[in-house]
Amino acid sequence: MSETILKTEYSDVMQKSYIDYSMSVITSRAVPDVRDGLKPVQRRVLYAMDQLGLNYDKPHRKSARIVGDAMGKYHPHGDSSIYETLVVLEQDFKRGMALVDGHGNFGSIEGDGAAAMRYTEARLKKFTQEVYLKDLDKDVVDFVPNFDETETEPAVLPVRIPNVLVNGAEGIAVGMTTSIPTHNLGEVVDAVIAYMDNEDISTEELMQYMPGPDFPTGGLVVNKSELLEIYETGAGKIKLRGKVEFEQGKGRDKDKLVISEIPYTMIGQGIGKFISDVVDLIETKKTQDITDISNESSKEGIRIVLELKKNADVEKLKNLLFKKTRLEDTFGVNMLVIADGRPEVFGLKGILQHHVAFQFELATRKYNTLLKKEYDNKEIKEGLIKACNIIDLIIEILRGCKNQAQAKACLTTGNIDEIKFKSEESKKNAAKLHFTERQADAILQLRLYRLIGLEIEALQKEYEETLGKIAEYEDLLSNRKAMRRAIKRDLEHIKKEYAMPRLTEIIDAEAAVYEEPKIVEQEIVFAMDRFGYVKTMDTAAFERNKESVYAENNYVMSCLNTAKICMYTSAGNLHRIKLLDIPFVKPKDKGVPVDNVSNYDSSKEDIVFLCLDGNEVGHKYLFVTAQGYMKIVDGSEFDAASRKTIAATKLLENDRVVAIYPASSAIAFDKLVVLQTKDGHFLKFPISEVPEKKKTAVGVTGIKLNGKDEVDEVYIISNEDDVTADYHGKSVSLRRFKTAKRGGQGSKVKL
Repeated sequence: MSETILKTEYSDVMQKSYIDYSMSVITSRAVPDVRDGLKPVQRRVLYAMDQLGLNYDKPHRKSARIVGDAMGKYHPHGDSSIYETLVVLEQDFKRGMALVDGHGNFGSIEGDGAAAMRYTEARLKKFTQEVYLKDLDKDVVDFVPNFDETETEPAVLPVRIPNVLVNGAEGIAVGMTTSIPTHNLGEVVDAVIAYMDNEDISTEELMQYMPGPDFPTGGLVVNKSELLEIYETGAGKIKLRGKVEFEQGKGRDKDKLVISEIPYTMIGQGIGKFISDVVDLIETKKTQDITDISNESSKEGIRIVLELKKNADVEKLKNLLFKKTRLEDTFGVNMLVIADGRPEVFGLKGILQHHVAFQFELATRKYNTLLKKEYDNKEIKEGLIKACNIIDLIIEILRGCKNQAQAKACLTTGNIDEIKFKSEESKKNAAKLHFTERQADAILQLRLYRLIGLEIEALQKEYEETLGKIAEYEDLLSNRKAMRRAIKRDLEHIKKEYAMPRLTEIIDAEAAVYEEPKIVEQEIVFAMDRFGYVKTMDTAAFERNKESVYAENNYVMSCLNTAKICMYTSAGNLHRIKLLDIPFVKPKDKGVPVDNVSNYDSSKEDIVFLCLDGNEVGHKYLFVTAQGYMKIVDGSEFDAASRKTIAATKLLENDRVVAIYPASSAIAFDKLVVLQTKDGHFLKFPISEVPEKKKTAVGVTGIKLNGKDEVDEVYIISNEDDVTADYHGKSVSLRRFKTAKRGGQGSKVKL
């Protein structure tokens, strides 16, 4: 077979492949369908549970079995994503309406993870069965082949409510995200009915029925006036606040601020972060009104208690918490959904429009299926009624036939060949029979008890009921108003059965205002000990304890309390620390680890050099690394950076900074630099031979190293200085080494 080589532009192939990948992620993984409000993995988990028969009135089944079925039949993308989906479907603090009834540890609102899937069990909720999975057997949705075409799965579930609104959605695709808040089921149903009654209804009018989001964590929405624009455009920001209540202390009890509801965005690790932020406010003395904080939350609900000092300014403290913690947060809304196979952002009315169209489609397919079934029933019952009227002839035919096929042929076509009859009249009547195939099968399966008089009356009654259903279904299918009434009846039943009171209060609140207290500038003393604990202290107290402070700390410097400390590390980072963030304590107090007040990580880097921020201008700094690279950097390179952490120098792989020295005066007075290695090589040369480089440069070679040898110590001296170095306990005078050139191997000291 001949081969054809197609030549194409590589960039075109990559562009097409990436677009295909992007659309696959958007439509088949991360963004929900507007019709059922579910992502594919959620739809497949619910369908797998339905196929397993995990009804609300049946025993729970191991989650591992559910995950295994979903992965093996419908979703071959790994068990962790499927189990995570199952867990979230169970968590009522994340969903407007939980869809799975879990048994075991399915995690908590405070961020505790669920137990392994082999320990937990689950089944469907009654709500899920009635509202999400009902009528799947009535051909209401299309079924498509699964990934290996051995099974079929529904392309969409026949969900009877706008699930994308009730349960919300969040997902990150390629180049786009979706973020839809949860809403109250009863209010959403009311909005759907209002839209069905008047398709020209405005968004503002719809919001009289559904005023805004309703989060399972309660709390407050405080920008009510901005919600209209959000629901018209499908995008915007909702401002959330926790519910804070003041409890007056009785007797010896202290006054308390109690947080009983949290913003939806605080679910999980956000609660621990909030408590940590409050502790930081206390430690940094942003507030002195809080004496203690405790988390008394339980299964009954959230209860975070802040104990207050007597006569604390409660309103000021609330504003501080709103401004400085996640007790006030923002929920970004982007109502991105899949509609007609492509991603699109809809406002409230657009979502309801697609939902109602979907409901009419479901109802049409359902009643067409039911109508066909009733026509089949009508055909059968007409045949049975007719058969009952001529039952003697039927029995005579059956007794005269040799087999069932012969009897069926007589009933359907009047074929009387080889059938024995008692009389010629019976033979003539039998030849006139023309039952349908379905009627003939029903007659042949007819049981004798059905010939009792009451049973014949019941059959006649069933026939009349069938005729009534046929008339009803035909009316529904031909009359849109009748169909609308039927859909509304279903919605009203769902609301009556499952709706719950609203949890989230929607108001227009004034913005939280908190003015930072003006800082009185004063001179203080900063100290850091060898274990990395930092503190600041009063100058007078330092003077009284000067000797002990110097003895116990590696770094001690006088500065203003408004200044910052620059901390250079072995990893080549520069961390800036506000002195106001460091505890102001007595000289004998320990302080706090520097890790707690900066981005510094003591497990990954060592402190090499400390100085006051702002001293860089006009100064130059000598950098020396373990692999022997050196450079001089102008301090202005670090002056413009206002971030907490920046890269102070570029390092090669496995290299680290071993020394940083202020070098301005050293260059001016022609000082010498001495490099000492671990293997005992010493190289002395003028510091003026080290070039000035940018902070982004690696530098030049200061000393040539052999094997795994590396620079261990750096000294800056003058010719007159009599400085000694320690090499494995041996004192080595640096004056003994001749001044050489940079880049040499240096002199080896023998032990």
